[in-house]
Amino acid sequence: MVTVWWLPMAALGGAGAGVLLTYIRMRRTAAARVVELAQLEHVVERRAEQVAALSHELRTPLSMIKGAVDLLREGAPGPLTSAQERLLQVAAHQSTQVTSLCESLLIQAKIEAGLFTPRMEKVDVSVVARDVVTAMRPLCAQREQRISLDVPQVMPRIPADPMLLTQALTNLLSNASRFTTKGGSIDVRVALIDTGVAVYVTDDGAGMTRAERRRLFHRFATGRPLADGTGLGLVITKTVVELHGGEIMVHTESTRGTTFLLTLPDAS
Repeated sequence: MVTVWWLPMAALGGAGAGVLLTYIRMRRTAAARVVELAQLEHVVERRAEQVAALSHELRTPLSMIKGAVDLLREGAPGPLTSAQERLLQVAAHQSTQVTSLCESLLIQAKIEAGLFTPRMEKVDVSVVARDVVTAMRPLCAQREQRISLDVPQVMPRIPADPMLLTQALTNLLSNASRFTTKGGSIDVRVALIDTGVAVYVTDDGAGMTRAERRRLFHRFATGRPLADGTGLGLVITKTVVELHGGEIMVHTESTRGTTFLLTLPDAS
């Protein structure tokens, strides 16, 4: 009888020791994960700080270059030949492109490091879209592209960060202009949906293949292997939309153009 009583007790003792060992291992694993996470957060913060410093260092000389080019184009030092004007136009455009890249890198680094918090306020998306379209018209005119805007007559204000929203729409229109042929058209439409607001940006450019579509929303990847651009614009646009609780979708066909659709919820 004694032997029969002792065996279950020994089994229970062994099981308890196993549970204790498992618990200790789980605690150690959790502690290691906490340390690893803290190290990763430190690395991300340092990366954001480095990108911010680099962005600042680049923007200062770029601003001086852009200012000098603008003065030359205005004819302040003297009249320009047509060839000189064309070269200065290229220099001005490239300076603007690099400055925009610096801003994109800075925003993306801050978002990834968790150092960027949207400043939400009540925003009329149609007003933001109209301002972006107006700012894009000169660039589209240079490429002989037509850009149209369709917005509702009455538009509710939704919670959004106007600066981030402007950045996202500018990125979409810049991308549409880059992939639309000379003389093509870009259509922007703002519409009310059940959950909030939708913005459509449609171009009649070359569109994308399935392989090119899969490369979207990846840093330093553009819709076409040799295309101008870094792909950061679409990455930031996707991040901005998701920060607002929305979604971004793409419909594209090779040789038949592309439509980007972003939705913004009315969380009020």
